[in-house]
Amino acid sequence: MITLPPYLKKGDTIAITCPAGYMEAQKIKTGVKTLQEWGFQVMVGKTVGSKSTNYFSGTDDERRDEFQALLDEPSIKAILCGRGGYGVTRIIDQLDFKIFKKYPKWIIGFSDITVLHAYILTKCKTASLHAPMANAFNEGGAKLPYVQSLQKALSGTKMQYSCTAHPMNQLGKATGVLMGGNLALIAHLVGSSMMYKTKGAILFIEDVGEYAYNIDRMMIQLKRAGIFNQLSGLIVGGFTDPKDTIRPFGKTVEEIIQAHIAEYDYPICFGFPVSHDTENYALKVGANFELSVASKLSRLKELG
Repeated sequence: MITLPPYLKKGDTIAITCPAGYMEAQKIKTGVKTLQEWGFQVMVGKTVGSKSTNYFSGTDDERRDEFQALLDEPSIKAILCGRGGYGVTRIIDQLDFKIFKKYPKWIIGFSDITVLHAYILTKCKTASLHAPMANAFNEGGAKLPYVQSLQKALSGTKMQYSCTAHPMNQLGKATGVLMGGNLALIAHLVGSSMMYKTKGAILFIEDVGEYAYNIDRMMIQLKRAGIFNQLSGLIVGGFTDPKDTIRPFGKTVEEIIQAHIAEYDYPICFGFPVSHDTENYALKVGANFELSVASKLSRLKELG
């Protein structure tokens, strides 16, 4: 059984921290204001706008210690990551989730935060939120349905999403535990004890800035590891800012992915709005969902 952390009530506190890449403090101002308008208290960690002079938001120890403190603090009901980038994999093995297992809270983010989602689901049997982070609130993002879906998810709304048909879709209906995230991070976890257990699951994948040949390589790696062959369904999200070599690979990202999953008979949805771009709905990793891929519309519905 997967535990869903308690949903938030007005007055509850959300903490913002940067467990990976550096983020300027001014970039969370709109996010803080919006969260307060939603009725929440906001606590901002020292890793946000820190004095770091390199890529990371602080040393490994600083990022680990702040995240650990937030995990253990009972007054914090959710942890919103400021941004992803790279860095969680450097501290994940040093975090202690004993208190978190007894008193779970929503961990929110995507991209590099995929490592946390996988660990929390696999090791703690607890759900988390693959969702927009602090930067997504800027430039009008707070008013868009993607960021607003985070508010709904935190408040306990049963989530429902739909997207238009895609020519590469494979029709059908499936139910299962939803899991996934950034393709590069999922591939990175292959062979580790925190890798998602995908038997009977609905898996979603997305990525940003990857070369076509690298997407091909990661798909091969996941296929060899048996990640695809026992799925209930597959969701292919956005692959933002794809890159290619001077001598082209010869296939689009979608064509590369389709070639590696063509042999499977479960429903497959391409073009789902989960990505590094604006279109990035909040998805409850670890919750039970129904995926319906039809000729005109695809739907993802959270089950009770």
